[in-house]
Amino acid sequence: MELKITDSNFEAEVKNSGMPVMVDFYADWCGPCKMMAPVVAQLAESYNGKCKIGKCNTDENPKLASEFKVMSIPTFIFFKDGKAVKTVIGAVSKNELEENIKQVLA
Repeated sequence: MELKITDSNFEAEVKNSGMPVMVDFYADWCGPCKMMAPVVAQLAESYNGKCKIGKCNTDENPKLASEFKVMSIPTFIFFKDGKAVKTVIGAVSKNELEENIKQVLA
């Protein structure tokens, strides 16, 4: 199950996380975001306990979207040791997201 990432829990769930985190910046009205939702859910299940997988609604959390300069959605940002280390923009394959997760786990 994906974590719900918000302005209020970002520090605890992402910055102070003891493991890498992938955050999916999305919006409910976004077609490509809806298309990626099942992929994100599968990754959350596959990497449970190894990498946190979170979703951040950009409409509800504009501060985070602005802080990380999210200009188009979906945007996937990978965090390691609380810092953004990689960004992937747009609807991409499960394999591409998985490769990035493996890189931040290495």
